Amino acid sequence: MSVSLSLTVNGKTVAADVDPRTLLVDFIRNNLGLTGTHVGCDTGQCGACTVLVDGNAVKACTILAAQANGAKITTIEGLATDGALHPMQAAFKDCHGLQCGFCTPGMVMSAIDLVQRNPNADEAAIREGLEGNMCRCTGYQNIVKAVQQGAAAMRR
Repeated sequence: MSVSLSLTVNGKTVAADVDPRTLLVDFIRNNLGLTGTHVGCDTGQCGACTVLVDGNAVKACTILAAQANGAKITTIEGLATDGALHPMQAAFKDCHGLQCGFCTPGMVMSAIDLVQRNPNADEAAIREGLEGNMCRCTGYQNIVKAVQQGAAAMRR
């Protein structure tokens, strides 16, 4: 038994028949070959699988692909425009807001959602807003700086 779905991923319409138990993260990685969305914990705790679903940050390991039917999905691969990094991606690079890079795609996606909701977020709001994303390497200080710089660039 399969379920048909149609959604827009990074601006492109995608249609597929999938097992109804397929998680969105598995569909993105295995069916579409977009491996920037990482599988970290499979329990929704680490945030490495975060994507934007209709503009909202969602942990893709917590929803079924069928639940995203008709939605507009943006993954880390869909942020750059004509080879230019999204302002938040550039800020993470410039501020050294990454180390091993495993959490970075989910962190960037969550940060974009956070600053779209709160463009003038202070350090405390940024730390609170990113609580659902774990980084085992950086200690978060440079991540906070990156989000602040990315937010400033997104306001321009």
